[in-house]
Amino acid sequence: MNIYRTHTCGELRKEHINTNVRLAGWVDTIRDHGGVIFIDLRDQYGITQVVVNDTALVNGIGKEFVISVSGMLQLRDAETVNMKISTGEVELKATELTVLGKSKNQLPFEISESMNTKEEIRLKYRFLDLRNPAVHNNIVFRSKITSYLRRKMEEMGFLEIQTPILTASSPEGARDFLVPSRKHQGMFYALPQAPQQFKQLLMTSGFDKYFQIAPCFRDEDARADRSPGEFYQLDFEMAFATQEDVFEVAETVLYDTFKEFSSGKYVSPAPFRRIPYAESMLKYGSDKPDLRNPLIIEDLTEFFSDVDFAPFKKKPVRGIVAPKCASMSKSFFEKMLDFAMSIGMKGLGYISVLEDMKLKGPIVKFLSEEKQAELCKMLSLKEDDTLFFISDSPKVVDKLAGQIRTELGVRLDIIDKDRYEFCFVTDFPMFGINEDSGNIEFMHNPFSMPQGEMEALETKDPLDVLAYQYDIVCNGVELSSGAVRNHRPDIMLKAFEIAGYTQQDIEDRFSALYNAFHYGAPPHAGMAPGLDRMVMLLANQESIREVVAFPMNGNAQDLLLGAPNTVTEQQLREVHIKLR
Repeated sequence: MNIYRTHTCGELRKEHINTNVRLAGWVDTIRDHGGVIFIDLRDQYGITQVVVNDTALVNGIGKEFVISVSGMLQLRDAETVNMKISTGEVELKATELTVLGKSKNQLPFEISESMNTKEEIRLKYRFLDLRNPAVHNNIVFRSKITSYLRRKMEEMGFLEIQTPILTASSPEGARDFLVPSRKHQGMFYALPQAPQQFKQLLMTSGFDKYFQIAPCFRDEDARADRSPGEFYQLDFEMAFATQEDVFEVAETVLYDTFKEFSSGKYVSPAPFRRIPYAESMLKYGSDKPDLRNPLIIEDLTEFFSDVDFAPFKKKPVRGIVAPKCASMSKSFFEKMLDFAMSIGMKGLGYISVLEDMKLKGPIVKFLSEEKQAELCKMLSLKEDDTLFFISDSPKVVDKLAGQIRTELGVRLDIIDKDRYEFCFVTDFPMFGINEDSGNIEFMHNPFSMPQGEMEALETKDPLDVLAYQYDIVCNGVELSSGAVRNHRPDIMLKAFEIAGYTQQDIEDRFSALYNAFHYGAPPHAGMAPGLDRMVMLLANQESIREVVAFPMNGNAQDLLLGAPNTVTEQQLREVHIKLR
């Protein structure tokens, strides 16, 4: 028998009354009601009220002390029943109490209020922060989701295989975290940005379906949906698979997972919408569209091609129809203008539709009656609509329009927060132009199969070549990227040649993969939905750090353990490093 407890603080009910029980946990609150002491005892599973008549038992005890307490379980008086907690009908009448761990009298914050405390303090005392049931439950929730994902993948025939953590540095993607070698002077390992090459090598090794809950390491700056340093993803790969095969797995796993853990919220069913990259940028101003926002961006470039309005001359023009907006207050439009200026726009033109379909706005005078009628018909404008205009260079106009679309959705309160809307963004460009050098470079994953394979690389303008690359997006958050992989060395050579790499570069930097492709590689494809982001969405949290047990702060520091920190001269000598 456990010497500290017979039950947890969340399981006692009326059927346990008149039995001797022993509980252990943390003192959540302690209240003196005229010689009778009431303690709310907390553990991972809940809270039980403890009644102490012998006040000597609690001398010197304060909040966050760890205690073991035993006695008889009894019903609470009717007026003290607390149905907000699972044990709210019973209480433990203590006859014995033992202090297992003392706590300082002065806590850095009240446990129940930790989420309202400055993040730097929360992370420094993360072990206290995690005692807050709201924070604690996020980590328990994450564990349940992780376990569920594993079961789903195994049910679908995937093998869980761990890939190395110490590997070779890759010249592609984000910055590596480097690990100096002690045995090989001047040489370095790198922590994997993703198991990309290893999982492709597994496919060439004859494994049919692989997955792992994979740790990934990238030296990137933090964002609300991205941890600095490390993150986890549901990494999977399939041999003899097409893009649609991957989509089918992703739709099954993600739909079932979100349905299981969404607390009754609507989850868009399979098949998820497929939106080509070019369409996504035009209609939503982003390759991560939030489909809960009903606003659509319209391309009005051709319409304004014969309109003598200087700000729109020789520039692409986008329009967003905002319903029931014309009757909004003057301050609404002023705030929208302020936002537009804050993101780099020079202004924010608009036309409002008044009664009898009369148009009002500074741009109206540049439109003939015929053009006004054409605009109303083309966009199906209705009374009380407002049409906002965005015009800028081709490089930024879609991004700006997307930001205006999002801001309008928020300010008009038309984004349904009780939905999870999934989509695949497909057909990404294989190549793009580096803005600094002007050279052609890979847009995303260099190991992807180009659509049209070798023929496309040899006959098309590189900027017109699309790749079998795809992202899965939920509520405007990119959950995953993936691709049909390039498994042919001749196509690999040609694709890298277009991006400025020589055969020697490939042999030096991607030798294992390039070599393996010469020994019979099957077609293969996969993706890697981000676990942290999934849990963040399902837990309705704004920051990914709320669903990570021990996150770094936004400046990539572990305030709890003090990382990064200095090391000794001896440690540096062992790995042949001298600081400059």
